[in-house]
Amino acid sequence: MSRIYVAGHNGMVGSAILRKLQLGGAHDIITRSHAELDLTEQAAVRSFMRNERPDIVILAAAKVGGIEANNSFPAEFIHENLMIACNVIGEAHAAGVTRLLQLGSSCIYPREASQPMQEDALLTGRLEPTNEPYAIAKIAGIKLCESYNRQYGTDYRSVMPTNLYGPADNFHPQNSHVLPALLRRFHEAAREGRAEVVIWGTGTPRREFLHVDDMAEASLFVLDLPKAQYEANTLPMLSHINVGTGTDIPILELAQMVAGVVGYRGRIVTDPDKPDGTPRKLMDVSRINAMGWRARIGLRDGITDTYRWYLQNLGRLRS
Repeated sequence: MSRIYVAGHNGMVGSAILRKLQLGGAHDIITRSHAELDLTEQAAVRSFMRNERPDIVILAAAKVGGIEANNSFPAEFIHENLMIACNVIGEAHAAGVTRLLQLGSSCIYPREASQPMQEDALLTGRLEPTNEPYAIAKIAGIKLCESYNRQYGTDYRSVMPTNLYGPADNFHPQNSHVLPALLRRFHEAAREGRAEVVIWGTGTPRREFLHVDDMAEASLFVLDLPKAQYEANTLPMLSHINVGTGTDIPILELAQMVAGVVGYRGRIVTDPDKPDGTPRKLMDVSRINAMGWRARIGLRDGITDTYRWYLQNLGRLRS
């Protein structure tokens, strides 16, 4: 029985991965809350790794947020995410962990990358300024994994998801990503009978969205691939794998879809004075599709599922 440490098990992605592992039932799963283990503290992570001796580490922990949060707190986003990556990956190696999966983000790719974005677009151009600090930390995580593999023969892999959403998402009015922010905004507007809802930017940027349950499935799929198959489909210093649906949607159209799910019937107004972010972020998922995995959950069904979870947890989210 493998001992698997899931870092970030209380987050949206980590909790989805934990549910998948628990359904399998053939693992000894290790978890620690942030209060129990601060992943930015190297000594604490070192002690934990040496005492627990996991066989496998899944690094789903990160400081995350939407455009406003990334723009407002760049120092925290780069510092905390760099510390988490360095501590977890470095101390996992020091404790003898030979298998590790770290989760990144589609923001690692240049702002003007050709669409859809292929894995080899990494480090070919300037990053989107609003989330450059976070992106650099995630790129560092990829290169940490590749460098340990190259020097020590470990099996550390990276998956780069597109925009994720689903149960246990962050619905904070200032610090959330676009889809949960829209769900909350339209829910409150419908409840209060507001005549209009204003969304950031022009509404023209296109975004791809992946349900977190699909991401959890993809993560374990990549983790479980035979090493020979993983290496046959990647390069030693270009080893990350995109995870997404392969389709995207304009933000304004997304807002209209969310409004329909929530039942809001007022006007939707764009605010072009607010930043749009990257014009388009569509992932090329041909690599993972060729390996045998595809997303299953459609966007409207996924939004409906997420809204159902939001309503069921509304009291806790308000507290």
